[in-house]
Amino acid sequence: MAVLEYTLESELRDVGYKAICGVDEAGRGPLCGPVVAAAVILPDGLYIEGLNDSKKLTEKKREKLYDEICASAVAYAIAESSVEEINDTNILEASLLAMRRAIASLPLQADFALIDGNVSRDFQLPVRAVVHGDATSPSIAAASILAKVTRDRMCAELDKQYPMYGIAKHKGYGTKIHMDALRQYGPSPIHRTKFIRFLSDEKK
Repeated sequence: MAVLEYTLESELRDVGYKAICGVDEAGRGPLCGPVVAAAVILPDGLYIEGLNDSKKLTEKKREKLYDEICASAVAYAIAESSVEEINDTNILEASLLAMRRAIASLPLQADFALIDGNVSRDFQLPVRAVVHGDATSPSIAAASILAKVTRDRMCAELDKQYPMYGIAKHKGYGTKIHMDALRQYGPSPIHRTKFIRFLSDEKK
């Protein structure tokens, strides 16, 4: 696996930025649960073995890296947008809101944010959206791991509350098991209304 280089971070430091945070979210696609975002400021040039896009890593490796990132980061913060907020707006706006909350919660104020994706509106600091940033920037990759591990842990807790859906296994995604359970039991309070319209469509 290729080592991620601090190319983007270095370019920003060269023009005077000092506290550059990487930001990413987890949970845009699932049918239930919150969307979680993390913001991470890493020490300049820190090497963490195996650091990469969370989707390319095993659960065991993500858990190990989670601890390493938390121990090594200059600062980090994790935030979420609730199911209610997703239902009231949309998943994009809720994701951006969670990202803004994560940045605002950093114990050390960031002066620039590298954000995974292609949308970066309404942030209160200079930002750059980076497509596939979690596979490009170590700072964004670190944020992707914190967000993913945190959301997976949330799913394990949601599974205890709503065991009939199998959330611990599929993490809320629209697998056949999840879809069949929704048809059998109907939606729960943690399901995203706009994501489960198929239930209404099937009744027509």
